[in-house]
Amino acid sequence: MTPEQAKFAAHLYCQTLENEYPATKKVLAAIPEAKKSYRPEECARTAFELAAHLASADIWFLQGIAQGDLAPQPDRTFKTVTEIVEFYDKEFPAAIAKIKGLPAEKLAQTIPFFGIFNLPAAAYLGFANNHSIHHRAQLATYLRPMGSKVPSIYGGSYDEPMQMAAH
Repeated sequence: MTPEQAKFAAHLYCQTLENEYPATKKVLAAIPEAKKSYRPEECARTAFELAAHLASADIWFLQGIAQGDLAPQPDRTFKTVTEIVEFYDKEFPAAIAKIKGLPAEKLAQTIPFFGIFNLPAAAYLGFANNHSIHHRAQLATYLRPMGSKVPSIYGGSYDEPMQMAAH
């Protein structure tokens, strides 16, 4: 990938990630604190564990891409759902801003990933987006069984119907 291609790809991926950010934040915030230990099966993560992973990994990917190092790190430790949402709300915009400020050459540099991939930095933005959507969808399926409302993500939900723009 040339530096120019990397800059273009990063621009598109950053727009996509920024568009996904509000929906992810809504799903995280919809977890009822009193039911955060819910899990659909014994082998599944709890809602709280999944939320901590989702928020931690989104920021880890962005910071790692900016630093040129995607070394494994454990998920951050949180005490409450509100703490996760506040962390995500503060750190995501700052992390995406760093990516947007990277020079094209840095976005084209290859970064090893767990001995599995060796891709240009910009390519990991797509991977980060897919990872985030995957875990957000898992978490969204937990909400109704926990007694929470399911927010709209790509269109209306039963609890948050789509509102058409007035013409």
